[in-house]
Amino acid sequence: MKELYPKKGRVILHVDMNSFYASVEMAYDSELKGKPLAIAGNPEERRGIIVTCSYEARKFGVKTTMPLWEAKKLCPELIIKKPDFDKYRTASAAMFDILRQYTELVEPVSIDEGYLDITHCADLGAPLEIAGSIQKRILEQLDLPCSIGVAPNKFLAKTASDMKKPMGITVLRKRDIPQVLWPLEAGEMHGVGTKTADKLKTIGIHSIGNLAKANDIQLKALLGINGLRLKDRANGLDNRLVDPESVYDFKSIGNSTTLPRDLSNQHELLKVLDRLSEQVAARMKRKEAVATTLSIMIRFKDRKTITRSQKLENPVSKKDEIASAAKALFLKHWNGDSVRLLGITGTDLLEADKAVKQLDLFSYEQDAKKEPLLNTMSQLREKYGKSIIESAGLQAKKNSHKESSGPGTSFNKDFLQNRRRNEDKDL
Repeated sequence: MKELYPKKGRVILHVDMNSFYASVEMAYDSELKGKPLAIAGNPEERRGIIVTCSYEARKFGVKTTMPLWEAKKLCPELIIKKPDFDKYRTASAAMFDILRQYTELVEPVSIDEGYLDITHCADLGAPLEIAGSIQKRILEQLDLPCSIGVAPNKFLAKTASDMKKPMGITVLRKRDIPQVLWPLEAGEMHGVGTKTADKLKTIGIHSIGNLAKANDIQLKALLGINGLRLKDRANGLDNRLVDPESVYDFKSIGNSTTLPRDLSNQHELLKVLDRLSEQVAARMKRKEAVATTLSIMIRFKDRKTITRSQKLENPVSKKDEIASAAKALFLKHWNGDSVRLLGITGTDLLEADKAVKQLDLFSYEQDAKKEPLLNTMSQLREKYGKSIIESAGLQAKKNSHKESSGPGTSFNKDFLQNRRRNEDKDL
């Protein structure tokens, strides 16, 4: 099997979820499958914009960023749903959890796409077998389609994943570049936007092949260092590593598992929640974070899926705290039917050293005794900087972080930053 892997190079996968928001809605409501569906920012107004749409809608010419009135004109039967980012985050966390079961070298780049470095995964099979396994598991366990690019670097893997949608697996090697990429217009290359493509045309660069052979001095004068970087990409050169810690603006940390068999025994299901809580707690520790909202996902035997969330009185990060909240939510909303999948996600995250506990009757006296010490520490931090004094627990987290290699679930979409979750919201 090792013969199928390069001796010196790398094998990178880019997993790109197909029409993610629309696909998640279909996974939650099977009656939407096969129908033209669009997720729109404000369905009540004609000025609403299409955020994404199903492939059935695209056949009518409906596109992302299209005004809602225009989309409805093209497709009168178009079904419109408001975005539910809480639901999408939950599905994303479950998707990345599956990816991390293949390798720890997983780099999320947005809520619906990420890179994997499988260079040292020969024991799991050939690269195409691993890609096929990932695609199959995401479809079977989450009912979500994805496309996967297989290549020696991140740029080519990203390019490859775009070549066949939905449910494609595409291999792109450096030797394929002259025939596959160079004939394409420069504007079709990943990383080249409309404005950049227009600038390139002013110096006679119309195709990716033109860019690959362009004059370095001209490129740098036109686009700065980014011009030379784009030329490297056009020649298939990209030395960026898959970095699990590259995204710090994370908004959720979760874990889910598909059960080996359908379970209806309450004791066994609670034990599964214990295991998930331990995994989520470990990730929170690595990220030095606490959660102020907790969600659980339950997929039943008939594939019906529900997600329930609750705003917590005090932030949680330890296994027992997470398990207690998750079990309470589960027992409140489980109807007794057999369960196929369980998931726990902590959201509305805070940095551990910034979390403020809501004092209650039982903790007030204990916390009050610490107040003089906390005031002194605060004064020292203001004078000498926030890192001058750290709690033993936080220092232990940092030491643990240096020694550990597994990432938490991280997402950096701007639209996730200001979204606030409603208590006990049915996703």
